[in-house]
Amino acid sequence: MAWSTSEWAILLLAFLAGIFIGMFFLAGGKWKRRYKEEVRLRKDDELRREEVDRERKHREAELIAARARDDRPIP
Repeated sequence: MAWSTSEWAILLLAFLAGIFIGMFFLAGGKWKRRYKEEVRLRKDDELRREEVDRERKHREAELIAARARDDRPIP
């Protein structure tokens, strides 16, 4: 069974209407708020990770300096 041009046009219009309606419902404030919250949390985690790395490097440098002052070899 072959489809006529008008049937293809109706199918295309229904498909486009479904996409449009779906975008309308998904573009609500709830999803935007959730996305922004996720971005904020990810940025906070990255900043915390960088801070922990800086503290670790600082402690390692202090330990190396203390051992150098004591003339003890570094294991």
